Amino acid sequence: MSAYKIIEVVGTSAKSWEAATEAAVASASGSLRNLRIAEVVKMDATVGKKGKIKEYRVRVALSFKYEA
Repeated sequence: MSAYKIIEVVGTSAKSWEAATEAAVASASGSLRNLRIAEVVKMDATVGKKGKIKEYRVRVALSFKYEA
C-alpha cells in the first residue's frame, strides 16, 4: 500500500497555459521525487495594455509518493 501527498504550485508563462503548466511541473520536479499526477486546478491570465494577455498563470495540484 502507498501513500501520496498533494501540494499546489503556481506556474507562469508569457506563451500559454500549457507552457505555464510545464514550468510549474519542471520547477517542482527539481525538489520533489516520484511525481505522479499534475492536475490544473485554476487558470487565469494577467491583461496588459490594449487588452492583450501579458502572462498566463496556472495553479497545479501535484501528487507524489510520500516517503516517511
